[in-house]
Amino acid sequence: MPLGSATVEELELALGARLRALRLDRNIDQKTLASRAGVSVRALRNLEGGSGSTVRTLASVLRALGREAWLETIAPVASVNPLMLGRHAKVRQRSSKPRRAPREAP
Repeated sequence: MPLGSATVEELELALGARLRALRLDRNIDQKTLASRAGVSVRALRNLEGGSGSTVRTLASVLRALGREAWLETIAPVASVNPLMLGRHAKVRQRSSKPRRAPREAP
């Protein structure tokens, strides 16, 4: 199933299945991984089952599996912004509101 058209629940299930497969591939049981990650077995079960979890649990489990780099792929920061190539601009520090179109004189 393409993840681009998946619901949030389907995304949770897919992420949980991938983490479970990685854990099993490394031959680690849930109790051991939960202990290494510093989370409860119930929290790990919820994460793997796609039944809701916290970002903290996800990050802890990824670290215990040695896969923290996965978090960098969620929203990679572009090293070159093509819109900034023609300008002498500073790196953005915050977002801004969309600008309004100038009003025409009556």
